[in-house]
Amino acid sequence: MRESYLETVTSNPVSGRSPRKTVLIVDDSRAIRGWLRSVLASDPRLEIIGEACNAVEARDFLRAQPVDVLTLDIEMPGMSGLEFLARLMRARPMPVVMLSSLTSAGSDAAVQALSQGAIDCILKPTNGFDQNLSRDICDRVYEAACTKPVHMLKAPSTFASPAQRSAQHSPRYGQPCRRGSLILIGASTGGVSALETVLHGLDPVGPPVVIVQHMPDNFLESFANRLQRYLPQNVRLAEQGRPLCRGDVVLAPARGKHTRVNRKARGWFCEFSDVDTEALHCPSIDELFLSAVSEAQHITAAILTGLGKDGAQGLLALAKNGARTIGQDEETCVVYGMPRAAYKIGAVQQQLAIGKIGPSIRETTMRKRTNDRSKKLCT
Repeated sequence: MRESYLETVTSNPVSGRSPRKTVLIVDDSRAIRGWLRSVLASDPRLEIIGEACNAVEARDFLRAQPVDVLTLDIEMPGMSGLEFLARLMRARPMPVVMLSSLTSAGSDAAVQALSQGAIDCILKPTNGFDQNLSRDICDRVYEAACTKPVHMLKAPSTFASPAQRSAQHSPRYGQPCRRGSLILIGASTGGVSALETVLHGLDPVGPPVVIVQHMPDNFLESFANRLQRYLPQNVRLAEQGRPLCRGDVVLAPARGKHTRVNRKARGWFCEFSDVDTEALHCPSIDELFLSAVSEAQHITAAILTGLGKDGAQGLLALAKNGARTIGQDEETCVVYGMPRAAYKIGAVQQQLAIGKIGPSIRETTMRKRTNDRSKKLCT
């Protein structure tokens, strides 16, 4: 299988064969525009070709000249960054990196932007910045510029219907899964929208779901709150020692610990472990997947869009021990990095478009529940 464009260019970022990525900075603050220009101009892979102080100026610039990536402030007078993002994604989808303040409202808006198709969200500096922060910002803007626009499926944007909420009255809802299945999902860049699509397709009273999504902890809290409003499942951040029940959707927090799962006599539980120095991410998708290998026959695991290879080795170990494994296909990935890495080593049993992953998992878990019930009646 051919290498993805993103991995090819990032493997040799200053090659003369790779043209610089063009950037348009959109922010109403002259100080922030100056700061960001200074940071991005230090990277030879990037070329700032314009600035805009509001959405109208940005629109006019884009009509006259295409760019590879747009940095966009969330909070702007007149048309907000979120409104402009929504219009932009409908008219001409392109890579966008949002700038957000480190506040509760800022986190909520950032997650909304990621759901609408933004590739990444960078926090505005509050106490200055050092060379490492500058390097990180440049890398993220460059990585975003190397992604491809994809057709975003409409994620749940309204509250769960009364019919969906009625699932919470099922006698199975909220019951620990002593013998039942567990669903594990890993995602990174582009994962917010992808996860919303997958979770919307699952059984509201199905097996518990544990997710590692690479993003800051305050964003994860906002993401969990957003999913709780829009889905019939019970969505929360993982807690050590709390049983995983039917209808639970649990996100691994980013608090310096890995999230793992463990099966005991009373059912499935999450537990936290110290950071492995070899892991590139915390929480790590590999750490989550590997923790379930001993119970792989009860596991359905999926790897979704994202840069890098986190989750590939863990998914392979699950597949070898009897789990069902799924990878998001290249066509619907914002970044075909993690699914590609898993597919290349034989960890992915089935590649599916993002809109088919949820229904496929739902069908698998329902079939398994029916088979388990039949076996119990025959014994």
